[in-house]
Amino acid sequence: MGYETQRLHLTLAHPALAVGVSAFYRRNREFLRPFEPARDEDFFTTRAQRSYLAQEARLARQDRAYRFYLSRKDDPGRIIGLVGLNNVVRGAFQSSFVGYKMDRQLLCQGYMTEALRRLVDIAFDDLLLHRLEASIMPRNTPSLRVAEKVGFRSEGLSPGYLQVDGVWEDHIRMVLLNPRL
Repeated sequence: MGYETQRLHLTLAHPALAVGVSAFYRRNREFLRPFEPARDEDFFTTRAQRSYLAQEARLARQDRAYRFYLSRKDDPGRIIGLVGLNNVVRGAFQSSFVGYKMDRQLLCQGYMTEALRRLVDIAFDDLLLHRLEASIMPRNTPSLRVAEKVGFRSEGLSPGYLQVDGVWEDHIRMVLLNPRL
């Protein structure tokens, strides 16, 4: 399953993407380190990514999470980032946490804003979610800027919210509600 934007393909997680996804993580290993949980060496291998992608595909089939890998239309074989809906909760909540990351070589070119806007449309129009939350470290100003451009608003600070690279980091809760529900 996939979606498009003007410049991007968004491809739902599948083990066949393992070579491209592992290459993305290896290319961006040092760039992403300050923003992610600590990773062991195995994480960066194609074998490990194949396993993670299989798990992500299962979660999508179970309506529990949706991760889309990004590639440019003019270079479809190269993974340049990802956007995802994590921990989908149904019932009265109809909510999900949003995550995203971009190849450091392609920052500040509007790709992530484009991809996140498309993810919001998928979440609100196709999956009929009511609330999306992106938790972002205050020092990650580019990520905060992307969320704001797409319409997310701050609901406040969560101290010591998530362990990132071995440190309990504060996060700003950025929220977007579905105006169509």
